[in-house]
Parts: sequence; C-alpha cells; structure tokens
Amino acid sequence: MKLLIWALVVAIGCGIAVRLRGQSAKRLVVRGRYFSAVEGLFDAAVVAVVPTGFPRLSGRYQGALFDLQVVPDTLTYRKLPALWLLVTLVEQTAARATLDVMLRPRGVEPFSNFRDLAVQIATPPGFPEDCAIRSDAPEAAVPAELVLTHLERLDAGLLKELVISPEGLRLVWLAEEADRTRYLAFRDAEMGRVALAPAVLEPLLAALLSMQDDLRELP
Repeated sequence: MKLLIWALVVAIGCGIAVRLRGQSAKRLVVRGRYFSAVEGLFDAAVVAVVPTGFPRLSGRYQGALFDLQVVPDTLTYRKLPALWLLVTLVEQTAARATLDVMLRPRGVEPFSNFRDLAVQIATPPGFPEDCAIRSDAPEAAVPAELVLTHLERLDAGLLKELVISPEGLRLVWLAEEADRTRYLAFRDAEMGRVALAPAVLEPLLAALLSMQDDLRELP
C-alpha cells in the first residue's frame, strides 16, 4: 500500500512538472512575439530574444536608428509589477551634456543609470512634482524650457524617464502592469501576453524625433 501511495505521489509530481514546463515554454513563445505588431514600422529591423524571454529590436524609423527593449520589474516592494518599454533614438544629438528626468523615483529602477549621474538638479517650475533630475554637467545641460515643452506632450502617468544625451534620446514608458487580481491572489506577475500596439509606440517615436529636431535649433 505504501509503495502504491508513493507511486501515485511521484506520478502526480511528474505530471505537475511536465505541465509547468509546458506553460513555461508557451510563456517564452508569447514573450518573444512582443514586438511582432510593430516590427513592420522599421526598415532593416533586427530582433533578438534576451534572457528575460522578451525581444530587443533595432531598426530605422523615418531614417533614424531606434532601439526597443522591454524590462519586467517584479521587485517585491512595488504595489504591482510593471513592464517598462525603453524607446531609444540611437543618434548623435546637439546636446552637450546628459540630462535625466526620472518621474516617481524609487532609487532602484532596474532599467536606468540615473544614480550614476553626479549632480542632482533642483526641479524647475512647471515640472512634475514627483520627479528628480540629474546630470553629468548641469551648466551644459539642455534648457529646462525645452525639456518642459516635451514633457507636457507626454502622459505623465505613463512616462517614467526621459534621457537627453549627446549619444541619443530615451523614453521609458509604462507598457503594462500585472493583473491586480491574479497578482494579489496567486502572485501571478506574468506580463506581455498582448503584443505592443503601433498606436502605443508611434507617438513615442515621433516624440523623440521632434525632440531631436528641437535640439538642432539650440544655439
């Protein structure tokens, strides 16, 4: 009888393991298709899957080189896990210093080098109250008025970070939060089940191109 019970336990355990492996494989397939709906926006797009299972895309949009990444943030202190979309214009700009505007900073953003910038800058009038600004050379940074103009064109509730540097421009955007019910009940933090929509991405690409144009007008 004991042998029979142990055999049943082993069989059930093996069945659960096989099912979990199957679910994990399906999850990776779905994650890997996250940029499938926007890949066609880019010329000469190159897509590679990174260790998280999500893809990274590089390609040209309106002649400019862009890099797309997604970073899952499942740190336990967060209210809900988040999926951050990093949209980077990989082109030389007219900026003479790096300026990083972080909204709702927590100090442990896994996608950012914000803490590595040496100087904290006082928040100028008109900027979101819950933001922090750092630079490697404040005296050479882009004028606050120009930065504010572009911040006001973006949804402050979804924008997480704006980086302006001589090497390029970046927006970090809240692409998704984990389903509250499933996360609270089962700690299910799976995100990225639905591919990124062009309607979400295209305004961010346009915002970076517009910012690049404005930087060219700086004296």
